[in-house]
Amino acid sequence: MKLAFTTLGCPNWDLDKIISNAVENGYDGVDFRGYLGELDLFKFPVFSNNVRETVRRFQEASLEVPCFSSSVRLFTNSSEEFENYREELKNYAALCQEFHTPYIRVFGGSIGDTSREEAYSIVEKNVLEYLKIAEEYDVHLLFETHDDWTSSEYMKEIFNRIHSTHFHVLWDVHHPYRTIGEEPAFTWETLGDYVKYTHWKDSYVKEGTQRGYQLCLLGEGDVPLQEIYTILKRNGYEGYCTLEWEKKWCPEIEEPEIAFKQYSSFMKELIK
Repeated sequence: MKLAFTTLGCPNWDLDKIISNAVENGYDGVDFRGYLGELDLFKFPVFSNNVRETVRRFQEASLEVPCFSSSVRLFTNSSEEFENYREELKNYAALCQEFHTPYIRVFGGSIGDTSREEAYSIVEKNVLEYLKIAEEYDVHLLFETHDDWTSSEYMKEIFNRIHSTHFHVLWDVHHPYRTIGEEPAFTWETLGDYVKYTHWKDSYVKEGTQRGYQLCLLGEGDVPLQEIYTILKRNGYEGYCTLEWEKKWCPEIEEPEIAFKQYSSFMKELIK
């Protein structure tokens, strides 16, 4: 298994700081979720006009970009929003070709008052259109266990409807367990055949907070991370274990200098 962190955890770092920290702490890759506070990183010269130089710098540092974490939602009833997502997907697909990146993360999205059955049909329709882009650029979409699609059973229904070698699961190992009480063994039993990538975080229940839990350094919460790692290892998972440190959304948690170093040490001990 390989280690990465997402740039959600270091929203104020420039490219120099991102690369040097990844190398210093023994990471294999960096998953880009924004850059310098802007989520659409392809708006920056280092990911547009000067992208070849950025690719070269990652190669010289022996770092991969295993995934670009987009804001694309699979569920939308808005034709304008859908077209914006298509354009975003094309931008990330083009970056994938530059960096030889296999994956783009996508969300299911909130379904609001829409019935679950209707939501299935809308997502199916949209995914089939998004997959035309994925196939054209030969990249893979990763559907994350998140928001109104945290339940592995909801996600499985979409995979029952769509059979594509370019459509897989990103298992955020925290969300199903913490937010809906789904046991990791059940998540794997339901979605394991589709899991190609994982996000890692830890937390503990905290009453009186908006989320109902507090994010924390790995091992300081009660998410069964050892059990999850054992499930992955036993089933031959060899992909990335990527820290999603939500510093951009939760500024009260530890600084990235602390969290990234701690995660690398924690995971290497876990792997042992």
